[in-house]
Amino acid sequence: MKYLIKKPETFLNTLNNDINSILQRSFDNLFPEYIFHQELNGMAMPVDVKEYDDKYEVKIEMPGIDKENINIDINKTSVKIEANKEIEKEEENKKHKYHKTEFRYGNYSRTLYFPYEIDTEKAQADLKKGILTLNLPKFNVEGKETRKLEINE
Repeated sequence: MKYLIKKPETFLNTLNNDINSILQRSFDNLFPEYIFHQELNGMAMPVDVKEYDDKYEVKIEMPGIDKENINIDINKTSVKIEANKEIEKEEENKKHKYHKTEFRYGNYSRTLYFPYEIDTEKAQADLKKGILTLNLPKFNVEGKETRKLEINE
């Protein structure tokens, strides 16, 4: 018989995900007017979403991720942000061991949905000091299909 051994960090991540799921469902039931829907795939990146009369401003924490490793797909009702953070290559001649590492590596993905249409032609993305800022002007008439959004530095 084989035993399933759970590492503490795996157990805590599972427990944290379960608690977040329960709290999110409870929050959605208490506040059904919550309009900024989102999907999380892979590891989540923290976001701030501000709404102005004429635009949305989205800020996303992406420390240590180069703009070449970020993909942004935007359409008139949603933005999907995907990123990849790879483990740093170790030098062969240096021998060391980690005592602790809390950096997260792998694929990040997040999709945000908006209640008002976005003008995809005027949308902009800037990456400064590990913060990706999306400026998404609102659009009142039918917009174009999904397009790639380039990142400025």
